[in-house]
Amino acid sequence: MRYDESSPPLPESASSISPDRPWYARRSTLVVAAAALAPACLAGWVLTEVLSGGASDDSRPPRIVMPLSASAAASSGAPTPAPAPVSASAPAGSPAPGGTGANALAGRTVVIDPGHNTGNFKHTTEINRQVDIGTNRKECDTTGTTTNSGYMEAEFSMDVSRRLRTVLEAKGLKVVLTHEAGKERPFGPCIDERARIGNEAAADAVVSVHADGVSAGSRGFHVILPAKVKGGGADTAKIIEPSRQLGERIAGNFARTTGSTPANYLGSGTGLVVRDDLGGLNLSTRPKVFIECGNMRDAKDAAQLSSPEWRQKAAQGIADGIVGFLGG
Repeated sequence: MRYDESSPPLPESASSISPDRPWYARRSTLVVAAAALAPACLAGWVLTEVLSGGASDDSRPPRIVMPLSASAAASSGAPTPAPAPVSASAPAGSPAPGGTGANALAGRTVVIDPGHNTGNFKHTTEINRQVDIGTNRKECDTTGTTTNSGYMEAEFSMDVSRRLRTVLEAKGLKVVLTHEAGKERPFGPCIDERARIGNEAAADAVVSVHADGVSAGSRGFHVILPAKVKGGGADTAKIIEPSRQLGERIAGNFARTTGSTPANYLGSGTGLVVRDDLGGLNLSTRPKVFIECGNMRDAKDAAQLSSPEWRQKAAQGIADGIVGFLGG
């Protein structure tokens, strides 16, 4: 919800080689030609050296030195030429020096935090308990919102989170969910525990999945970034920049994959919002963002959020953002 914790070169062409001449004849011709040219090349080099007087200044004509082959260099005692450096304009998608792609994902951990819990509404006393979020105190959790037809945000967030886990694990990432509603927890976890799970996992990225619940006509997604806060157990200074990078990656990929647009009711069309009132962000020591995938109270957004096909696209978009952030 909006104001809670949810919310080498090419070979010689065949046509240039006469098919009726055997290979050894062609090679003999080449050897003879090379032997004939060698004295001339040597004489030219000597003449150049004499005329230049062995000058070593910048006015000296450039010398063209034919590189030795590796075997010739070895037999002559000359050093073997170093390989040419890799071109900076490597094809798109090529791993950069230092390891990217699949290598960059090896051993990395992502924590996914499904917003709310389908059992929260049955445990109002427990979720209303106040917890410390560093800058102040706030409810342990909330129930989240629903579509007008009753589809719960907690159901949506869990479904997308599980789909997201599948996509990320296929990339070789270790994925931790903060909870799986209906299994080990009848409600929660509380917002401070959600942050602690990401911290203790030493997560390389943490994403909390939500959907908003505002007035009809308010449409689109937005990604919530941590503000700079310091107080109590909260100190976000070290995660602000990496969290923004993570959020920008997710926002761009989410829009491209789902076809959804940035929210028209906040964020000035950027799809990015900074908040200092979310314990899940305030207490995090790992790069973390929230994503509000759409507005459950708008009929058009709700139709998308209720669609399994669209939810798969949402999971893919978030996953692409995370993988891009991690250098995959």
